[in-house]
Amino acid sequence: MRDALRHPGFRRLFLGRLVTNAGDSLYAIAAMWLVYSLTGSSLYTGIAGFLTFAPSALQAFAGPLVDRWSLRRTLVATQVVQMLLVLVVPLAHVLDLLSVWVVLAVMPLLALLNQFVYPASNAAVPRLVPKEDLVSANAAMSFAYQGVDLVFNAAAGVLVALIGAVALYVVDSVTFLAAVLLFAALRIPGDEPATDEGRPPDEQSGDAGSAANAAGRTATPATPDAGRPTTTDGGTTPGVVASYLAELRAGISYVRGTVVFPIVAAGAVANFTFGGVLAVLPAFAAARGGPGAYGLLMATVAGGILVGALSASLFDGWGYGRLSIVGFGFGGVVWLAALATPWLAGTAALLALALVPVGVTNVVANAMVQNVVPEGLLGRVTAVASSLSTVMMPVGAVLGGAAASVVGVVAVMAGGAVGLLFIAAYVAARPSLRSLPPASQVETVPA
Repeated sequence: MRDALRHPGFRRLFLGRLVTNAGDSLYAIAAMWLVYSLTGSSLYTGIAGFLTFAPSALQAFAGPLVDRWSLRRTLVATQVVQMLLVLVVPLAHVLDLLSVWVVLAVMPLLALLNQFVYPASNAAVPRLVPKEDLVSANAAMSFAYQGVDLVFNAAAGVLVALIGAVALYVVDSVTFLAAVLLFAALRIPGDEPATDEGRPPDEQSGDAGSAANAAGRTATPATPDAGRPTTTDGGTTPGVVASYLAELRAGISYVRGTVVFPIVAAGAVANFTFGGVLAVLPAFAAARGGPGAYGLLMATVAGGILVGALSASLFDGWGYGRLSIVGFGFGGVVWLAALATPWLAGTAALLALALVPVGVTNVVANAMVQNVVPEGLLGRVTAVASSLSTVMMPVGAVLGGAAASVVGVVAVMAGGAVGLLFIAAYVAARPSLRSLPPASQVETVPA
């Protein structure tokens, strides 16, 4: 992690992600617990989960925009709007207008903005660090995400008990303001919108702009309209739409034609089960001690993934297939043991251990993709992969919340183990995944 943090630009991006993820953690705990406290129903928390996760399926449509827009401006603008949105709930409370429907209306809007934040920050990483520091940089970004969650999920549970969920929304707005200031100071090399780099030949504008170098890392920016089809009268509006659709298709085609697709397909099935887990977790925690227990369990989820991310460099010599089969198989068994444990501390510790392999493979997979995908495609490929991987999570959330009243909360929680075991079995059954070399040795992403 220290290798990546020696680069000043990456340090600013890292600090911005730390702060904005702190805001996300505070909001996530406050929102889900507020929905549960207003209704006392897992069905409503399932609906809340659906509204939170559903925008992730739209991230693919954000990818072409991320690749065209200035990354810094995208990051700053999203933080400004999120800061204003989180203040809607406290304002409704002051005006005596607060209801579960107000909370549910705000949740998908905040989640939608995050579909621009994460592809933009991921696309910025390879511009801010050299190739040899990508694993270190991704470990740092995972720390910015999971490390903050580890601390702030637990802190949010305590704060909800002390000052209430509504007051926590006000605190949350301050974190987004801090993120605005940090991202505004960020300078990203080559942060020019609408370049031709990374687009297929039929999208490019002939000789406008130079091609990327052999490593796909640098290119000479073209003029803002280069590569866009124009109308006969010189206008660009229809051309912008056509170019956007062409770029979206390019991102989808890249994912579909490589081994990235079976990886995200396995993730989609697993995320269906995890959506159900997150929907019923407030009810599961309420039976174990209330908002403090909810914050603790959410913190252990982040903690397990964080430990995995920070230890990812220890597995540099492992291929993705070996990591997945051994790691997720182990994690599924440990998850079941966590649910069988009657003590909250034991359940939390075992859940964290079960999720360590998730953190390891996330870092390895991100480094593998960033290593081979051209910069001009990276935002689209990241967004498409994320959308495909998470598309089933909102479905799992709403169905899991509804199923809890029929099969029970613990049975839905067991779905997390099913998801982990499924990935292990799926990778073992796919030769193209089993045989993947370590991320540092991957030159292409084969079909």
